[in-house]
Amino acid sequence: MSGSNSSDALDAGVPSGVQPLGLTVHSLPVAEDALAAQRTRQGRWKMLGVLLACAAPVIASYFAYYVVRPEGRRNYGELVEPQRPMPAMAAQALDGTTQPLAALQGQWLLVSVAGGACDAQCQGNLYLQRQLRESLGKDKERVDWVWLVTDGAPIPATIAPALQPARVLRVDEAALARWLAPAPGHALTEHLYVVDPQGHWMLRFPAHMDAKDAVRARRDLDRLLRASASWDPPGR
Repeated sequence: MSGSNSSDALDAGVPSGVQPLGLTVHSLPVAEDALAAQRTRQGRWKMLGVLLACAAPVIASYFAYYVVRPEGRRNYGELVEPQRPMPAMAAQALDGTTQPLAALQGQWLLVSVAGGACDAQCQGNLYLQRQLRESLGKDKERVDWVWLVTDGAPIPATIAPALQPARVLRVDEAALARWLAPAPGHALTEHLYVVDPQGHWMLRFPAHMDAKDAVRARRDLDRLLRASASWDPPGR
């Protein structure tokens, strides 16, 4: 038959020992490799998303610490670098009960320091603390107004009623001075101090603030609270 003769003729042209070219079709690996690469990329993106979600509070906290850098000239207060952690020390409430100072952690703290007799400068700082906290609106629940009393002098009866929203605690002055510090040439009692919810002292407002300065201080507090809103809900 002609077909058979043609096949024989082709076979006759093949050198001895060489196998004829087969026609078996093998699947190409290109499509499978591309699919595997796509799955790998998707897995990496998912892992990156998980890592970013876990790191978000840390990123936010660093932003909260550094959003008011002194070199930016936007802030009124002086950023403390590095931040100083709250020391392990006891504090006494006005009712005589004792508690660790660390019980204040979990809130932003706006702190003043003075003796119990509370002179005119002390009363001015307490007034500014109250006004600053109230000016924060709904965010005021994230900030505690704190007066640290450095001696055993009684609190004047004339100011006691106004202190109801405040946290008033007696502390050892020498121990406190190892945590908070005034600007050079000033006294500890002349400033207001900002402490973050982890207990780190991180901002000091200039000495002898007045009502006009308080407007600038309020902007600093507002920026800090906005920056930390994602990881610092109201309440302890």
